[in-house]
Amino acid sequence: MDMQKIRFLVVEDQPFQRWEMGKLLEELGAQYVFMAEDGRAALTVIQDLTEPVDIIITDLNMPGMDGMEFIRHLGELESSSSVILVSALEPPLIASVGTMVKMYHVNLLGMLEKPLTAKKLAAVIERYQPLAEPKRGRAVGPAIALPEISEGLRNGEFVAYFQPQVELTDQKIVGAEALARWQHPDKGLLSPTTFIKTIEHSDLMDDLTFVMLTQAAEAAQKWHDAGLDIAVSVNISAASLTNADFADKVINLMQTFRLEPRQLILEITESVAAADAGHALENLSRLRMKGFGLSIDDYGTGYSSMAQLSRIAFTELKIDQSFVRGAPVAGAHRALLESSIAISYRLGLTSIAEGIETREECNLMLDLGCERGQGYYFAIPMPVATFLPWARKWQDKGSSEARPI
Repeated sequence: MDMQKIRFLVVEDQPFQRWEMGKLLEELGAQYVFMAEDGRAALTVIQDLTEPVDIIITDLNMPGMDGMEFIRHLGELESSSSVILVSALEPPLIASVGTMVKMYHVNLLGMLEKPLTAKKLAAVIERYQPLAEPKRGRAVGPAIALPEISEGLRNGEFVAYFQPQVELTDQKIVGAEALARWQHPDKGLLSPTTFIKTIEHSDLMDDLTFVMLTQAAEAAQKWHDAGLDIAVSVNISAASLTNADFADKVINLMQTFRLEPRQLILEITESVAAADAGHALENLSRLRMKGFGLSIDDYGTGYSSMAQLSRIAFTELKIDQSFVRGAPVAGAHRALLESSIAISYRLGLTSIAEGIETREECNLMLDLGCERGQGYYFAIPMPVATFLPWARKWQDKGSSEARPI
């Protein structure tokens, strides 16, 4: 990383601490360091600069416009700047603000407690990468109307991108999750934020589910034939599960691609699992009986989580990313993680943490006994054509050389 090319903005109300942060950056080799005493002054600096700021290091508790309001404005401006939070506030509060940053679709590099050291600051700056694509959750344009979505489905424009899942102990690739993307002929590659809510409130959800299932099965067959024997996970909608013939259609699909049931894991959110529908429970029970994996997705964010675990024969517990992010500095998050992992262990379920973005989060999941991980720390979601070459590089040269893509 060339520190001399990165443009920094330090937002800190205390003059000495502001000077000290600037000095630390200079010691690390930074040449472009701008200063502001609060959020309002920082917005003025950003507006006046001819080139965008790459990394913003901001305090939270400042008179005038505080750090939280400043970050909200960054989100409204759809800023491409990455943010480092630096504060003397209690860790749980810093972690809460870290979650808020991501909800405003601002790229968070890390959270640091004062006092700062060059070593701690350098470790967080090392995570910086220019944003080559919109980060997770950022909508690319407004939501698109149902007729256009329907036409896109008919034209085969919806594609599966695959995000790897790895064993945390040895970093071996053990699976991949299929995530829906729309390759729009005019607007380019669109994230689910532009179409998923509209589809969920229509009769097209089952169609999209089977597009993802078909592409996932096709990918799993190609990978298996190439020597990569991993399971593929697909999110299943409530609309699909309530169809009486859903299980039979999935079984037939796997037979078409000459795949074993163990090579497909069906992910069901807590809200879907909580639906009191006989057809859904019949489908899930039949699929589990045939050897398919069942994963409870986003565990901990819904309601009656324990009830769903006892009601449905799950094989995997997927811990929601909202508990993973910031967990190294958030005691409450850590307690929830420990509880979830302990439950999965006692019930004989495979535990997988989603949304791992940093080495610290990965190490914490490993220390807590979580078995598998998924997230930007390992790799971003990628098209099927990219996945196999990436997987070979990961396995042949070692995970540290393969990361990131």
